[in-house]
Amino acid sequence: MLAETICSAVAAAGLGIAAITAFRKRFLAAARMAAYALVPLGLVMTGAVEWLSETAFSPTAWAGFGVLGAAWLLFSSTRAIERRRAGRKQTAGGEDRAAVAPSASASSLGAGQRGPAAKPRAQAADEDFSDIEAILKKHGI
Repeated sequence: MLAETICSAVAAAGLGIAAITAFRKRFLAAARMAAYALVPLGLVMTGAVEWLSETAFSPTAWAGFGVLGAAWLLFSSTRAIERRRAGRKQTAGGEDRAAVAPSASASSLGAGQRGPAAKPRAQAADEDFSDIEAILKKHGI
């Protein structure tokens, strides 16, 4: 009974403040305050406040919350262990996995090239350095 009285008083005070705000021509803020003020009144009228007050002082309800917490703890810890084990299996089996792009082998990426295919790259690198050397000589460096 006390909780319902307090919620009703809070709602009445909130509606009074909303009326004063509306009198000051701040209608949007007044409407928002009225909406917040009507929430406790709606909770009282639906019986949610009575249910909450009975639940808050019930040892059975608190034991139920404890059981729910234990269930959540078990669920989350087993899920974390499951993820950790799945991660270990993926890293251990990483060597046997198929290539993402089978046509892109090491030789096509430039590693280990020998013979005529490697010479044009070396010549291109020399040309790049000759341009840089010319610029440096021009500036006296």
